[in-house]
Amino acid sequence: MEDPLDHKGKIKEPLLSSSTAKGGLRALVFIIVNEAFERLANYGLSTNLILYLTREYGIDAVNGAQILYLHSAATSFTPFIGAFLADTYVGRYFMIGFGCIACLLGVILLWLTTIIPGTRPPPCVQFHDGCESASTLQLLLLYSSLGLMAIGAGGIRSSSLAFGAEQLGKRDTLKRAGILESFFRWYYATVSVALFLAMTCILYIQDNMGWKVGFGIPVVLMILSTLSFFLASPIYVKSKAKAGWLNGFARVLVASFRNRSIKLSSQVTDDVYHHRKGSILLVPSEKLRFLNKACVIRNPKEDLIPDGRASNPWSLCTVDEVEELKSLIKVIPIWSTGVLMSINVLQHSFIVLQASTMDRHITSKFQVPAGSFTAFQLFSSVLWIALYDRVAIPLASKIRGKPTRLGLKQRIGIGILSSSAAMAALAIIESVRRKTAIKEGFSDDPNSVLHISALWLLLYFFITGFAEAFCGIGQNEFFYTELPKSMSSVASNLFEMGLSVSNLIASLLVTIVRNFFKGNDQESWLSSNINKGHYDYYYWLLAGLSLANFIYYRACSKAYGPCKGQEGNATDGGEALTDED
Repeated sequence: MEDPLDHKGKIKEPLLSSSTAKGGLRALVFIIVNEAFERLANYGLSTNLILYLTREYGIDAVNGAQILYLHSAATSFTPFIGAFLADTYVGRYFMIGFGCIACLLGVILLWLTTIIPGTRPPPCVQFHDGCESASTLQLLLLYSSLGLMAIGAGGIRSSSLAFGAEQLGKRDTLKRAGILESFFRWYYATVSVALFLAMTCILYIQDNMGWKVGFGIPVVLMILSTLSFFLASPIYVKSKAKAGWLNGFARVLVASFRNRSIKLSSQVTDDVYHHRKGSILLVPSEKLRFLNKACVIRNPKEDLIPDGRASNPWSLCTVDEVEELKSLIKVIPIWSTGVLMSINVLQHSFIVLQASTMDRHITSKFQVPAGSFTAFQLFSSVLWIALYDRVAIPLASKIRGKPTRLGLKQRIGIGILSSSAAMAALAIIESVRRKTAIKEGFSDDPNSVLHISALWLLLYFFITGFAEAFCGIGQNEFFYTELPKSMSSVASNLFEMGLSVSNLIASLLVTIVRNFFKGNDQESWLSSNINKGHYDYYYWLLAGLSLANFIYYRACSKAYGPCKGQEGNATDGGEALTDED
């Protein structure tokens, strides 16, 4: 592709105006718009979906939350599959296009349940006798729509960022202008704005104009998303798929098993191991030593072909491939602590139900939609990031007399500990809310609005935003820093993969608590009637588990050892505080 920069690093005009050149900034606009509209449509539907399930389908709160846990788990896991398929078989363009169509079909199906009679149960007052349950066909239509949305999101989110980077050509031709870095910033900024609009504007429309209009708008947005992507097809740079990192991991495992009878020598020389030409890794590390057998050259004449490559990649791998798998295995314990921490962040379905029973008025004529309270967490995270970057770091550097920042593992630990505090705060708020419901005589009516302000929930979102700003972002940076550059695609998907596992664990935990944890009146902690249950006990349980997770994290952190750059100065020239500081 033609270099879009001149010798001074400035963007040349043909990049924007040429009708023949492919890629460039004009292609990025369509890719970013496509992703933003998909997020806007998907989150505009899923954030308030718990109320739609409980009020329109007659599904109780706990079962509704479990449906959303599974939907969220699928939405977080499908990008992992999509990335593998795009990199290895079909290419990123095909994967995004497939995702657009699948997601569009999903939102249309969900919208049809609001306008076609018979696609959902007839109207009924919840918890009253005579309410008709949803039929198998009605539930099948509902689950099909959610499944298509999850598949579509996986197709789009797995490849959009990498596909956008492809449009700018090779990175070494863009380092002066930093266009690639600017694209990343604009990409994440646009996605954040889309999430905020989904959690505020679309939810407000759903609350005030009904489900038909509220679900119809995401359909329009998804149509625009699909059109914006396919209309720009002639100007996209479309790279072919090639063997992905997952294949490399599989080869290492198979080769190490096939070579399990090899005796590893204590005296290591670089001519014993197979390595790539020009690689700085000539011998493997001593950790997870059994994997080293995958790169041992037993017979150079049989194992290697004339150009130095392995004659059978499933019997002989390179040192780089072995070390890449080792680095992934090494970060898994730290990753697992983030998975457990994310369970606390995934209680939005229950919190939306809490908010719906509380006074949400800001003024006498305006009240915040129950689902929009989750937007405060996004706002809180951004606020804490800004305070940390612009206030805390400069102040600490001034006090210590040298550039200073918190180490990666310290930030993750602070976030995990803060998540425990957030659940404790939520438990206290729910305890007060429940007592208010009983005092006002609404024990049997979970839909009544109580005389207690929903703004108390902001304390939970304020602390959770702090935890996400430290642990969430810290883990993403940890994966990207600690894993080799060749595994950047793995690093970018690990956090999303963790959210998928978190949703599954959260669903299992809800099932266990609902079936085995009961109050003195034999009512489950997670009763269908939020005023009769003890959701506060459930939140205290999560707070205790989070505290145990922090202890587990400390053990994992100590076993991991220092992060890259902590052996001396930080990579940015400043000093990173270590766990011992």
